[in-house]
Amino acid sequence: MAYQAVFKRYEMKYRLSRRQRAAVLEAMLPHMRLDDFGHTTIRNIYFDTDTYRLVRRSIEKPVYKEKLRIRSYKQAAAQDEVFIELKKKYDDVVYKRRESLTQLETLEWLVKETPFPKASQIGNELDYFFQFYQTLKPKVFLSYEREAFYALDGSDFRVTFDENILARQDELSLSKEVWGERLIDEDDVLLEIKTSGGIPLWMTKILTQEKIYKTSFSKYGTAYEKIICRNQREQAEKIFIA
Repeated sequence: MAYQAVFKRYEMKYRLSRRQRAAVLEAMLPHMRLDDFGHTTIRNIYFDTDTYRLVRRSIEKPVYKEKLRIRSYKQAAAQDEVFIELKKKYDDVVYKRRESLTQLETLEWLVKETPFPKASQIGNELDYFFQFYQTLKPKVFLSYEREAFYALDGSDFRVTFDENILARQDELSLSKEVWGERLIDEDDVLLEIKTSGGIPLWMTKILTQEKIYKTSFSKYGTAYEKIICRNQREQAEKIFIA
């Protein structure tokens, strides 16, 4: 399946109840359809420096921020396709650039620290990113169940619903089963609207009607604050007691 390698768009997030989700889905029926991936379990591995420089900067809400992750849309075997994604946000606009490799090629590239296997501009950018930050390593496994929808009018307007958002710092592999600590309540759903233009009137209407408001929510940022910071405090306490 062909995939989009470059994105430039706005991404807006909303936290919903399951009842609100049902109302939004009903409003979407005449305008949107489930995409080719359908309902998927997305697995991500986020990379960061030894001092968690990327996520700490992101939490500060600067004008510019960036992150790197590896993603699969299923439990990945050695020859399955995975995506290496470089995501940047500047002045509320999200820029995402990605390349695909097999999981085996990806692991060999990371372990051997050789140039990116594909000769491409995005590959060069990925290599530069690793060189610039120097100590990048896998830090968090983050997964969620996603339903993604595309607009029937041919625009790039997209909607995703994420639930069962889990994170952990063990078994950082796209080949492993999904498990971890919940980042949002079990009955909550994260809605993301993604578009290079405006939000259609019908969507604005249902959001207003259901009193659904835009929120600031970073999955990796929440994992850092909820899990990594706690682990660091517990480790520091053990050292102090010892």
